[in-house]
Amino acid sequence: MKYLVTGGAGFIGSALCHRLMQAPDAQVTVVDKMTYAANPASLDPFKGDSRFRLVKADICDFSRMTELVLTEAPDVIFHLAAETHVDRSIDGADAFVQTNLIGTFAMLQAARALYEKGGKPGFRFVHVSTDEVFGSLGPEGRFDEATAYDPSSPYSATKAGADHLARAWHRTYGLPVLVSNCSNNYGPRQFPEKLIPLMVLNALEGRPLPVYGDGLNVRDWLHVEDHADALVRIAEAGVPGECYAVGGDSEKTNLEIVTLVCALLDARRPARGPHRDLITFVADRPGHDLRYAIDASKIRRDLGWTPSRDFTQGLADTVDWYIANEGWWRPLRETVYAGDRLGTVGA
Repeated sequence: MKYLVTGGAGFIGSALCHRLMQAPDAQVTVVDKMTYAANPASLDPFKGDSRFRLVKADICDFSRMTELVLTEAPDVIFHLAAETHVDRSIDGADAFVQTNLIGTFAMLQAARALYEKGGKPGFRFVHVSTDEVFGSLGPEGRFDEATAYDPSSPYSATKAGADHLARAWHRTYGLPVLVSNCSNNYGPRQFPEKLIPLMVLNALEGRPLPVYGDGLNVRDWLHVEDHADALVRIAEAGVPGECYAVGGDSEKTNLEIVTLVCALLDARRPARGPHRDLITFVADRPGHDLRYAIDASKIRRDLGWTPSRDFTQGLADTVDWYIANEGWWRPLRETVYAGDRLGTVGA
């Protein structure tokens, strides 16, 4: 099987590459612009492997993407390349519009060129999206595949637009597109602007742990390796034109997450505790959605996928990974992102 993964040097993309490369006959080509959130170190295990190729390119480059897709002729395109951090989209939406909308359009057109040329039997285009396109839930209910779109941020709005493009290319051109909408991911190799790695690294350095508002915003958490398993299953057995909601059934408030991280670090670095004393409440993010939760019954029922990792153990393993892999994150903290507050416009 030949796979093309856009955004494969990012957090979820690299986890997917690790999953795909477990198959001895897999050939994986990664396309990544190598922006701030990409880290080639995440793909170091595949250096020198003839089955793996990393191409530095911008998915918005129509001619380059078409040439690459036609040359590689993959069995599956996993489209993950995206600008993803809500706070950065608040500060500047331009890159989000370009990558998430124009980039998705370019990839769909490239895939269409391959498909209409004959491509390969069973070709699939898996468009990877987020539950944030659905907006905010109240205290009850969960998102599913029939939930109406109601995005709140420039990030989620551009991802919603990308979802609509992907669906339209299936309905209009017959492109075998499948869409996934996943809940919050956590795990190793996540860029330290996101909640869990930011809290871990700030706590290790004795810096404040910023919690937005009252910390009661709720997210459904899924280990990134479970997400990678779900994406592979969608590519293998999903029905073109269908959407699949993917979640971990592990709802936690942001304050709960930070408190759990503090407790784990108290056990591992007791001399620096109690780490909860570092918790600092800051002005809330503008347009901050209250709650996300996923009803993943469709993918469980139709594709036989279920998350395999317990959240408590998964979080502990994640904290341990960051402690043991300072060589991965220290250069990012020193040269790319030091942990400063983002997304303060209107806060």
